[in-house]
Amino acid sequence: MAYKIMLDAGHGGSDPGAVYNGRQEKDDTLKLAMAVGKLLSEDGYDVEYTRTTDVYQTPYEKAQIANNSGADLFISIHRNSSAVPNRYSGVESLVYDKSGLKLRLAENINDQLASLGFRNIGVSARPNLVVLRRTKMPAVLVEAGFLNTDADNRLLDENFNEAARAIADGIEETVNPEGQEMFYRVQVGAFRNRANAERLLEELNEQGFQGFLTYRDGYYRVQVGAFRELDNAVRMEQRLRQRGYSTYLVNE
Repeated sequence: MAYKIMLDAGHGGSDPGAVYNGRQEKDDTLKLAMAVGKLLSEDGYDVEYTRTTDVYQTPYEKAQIANNSGADLFISIHRNSSAVPNRYSGVESLVYDKSGLKLRLAENINDQLASLGFRNIGVSARPNLVVLRRTKMPAVLVEAGFLNTDADNRLLDENFNEAARAIADGIEETVNPEGQEMFYRVQVGAFRNRANAERLLEELNEQGFQGFLTYRDGYYRVQVGAFRELDNAVRMEQRLRQRGYSTYLVNE
């Protein structure tokens, strides 16, 4: 049976969350949650959402939706904010306490987002947050950069697909430990320098390939696809090689 992931887009409806220069947290979180969910679904996970439209839910309602779904993990996506604009930056994840699977999940998501250039603030324990206290499964609240920091907004907007892929990769890295089913991906390049990886990624995306970046062991890796079946990965690799790329398959 596929892992079931509950994604929560923070705030919504009459609760906009943080607001900065007309930008509302509730809109960013919904867009990002839906993008992450699409990637996870394509990778074979069972994905559900607390909301898919601009509606208000109390934190208790969000937790209850997750509990009633039988989800294995709960990830609530938010944007951070500070009293003074442009004072702080970075990604942070919150957990009920710093132990177990939820801590590994939070750390993995942070690490993946940091590979895009976000400052990694770390993981903090927040036992008073309802969505972390009332959920019955491992739960993480992800603060995907500061909404009232221009640099974080630019980084998110310019790397939106990569940010969604980073969160999805952090989740998959956590629930697919060694020995469980993994996915075939086509690797097109690996670079120490992030800018070189981004140039290749942009080139791939312009040609219609849905590429993404991952970061591991000091390298920014440019990959395409996530396939359960080897034959599908081979076909993608053949398409890329026909375009002149040097590729190889990875299973992770």
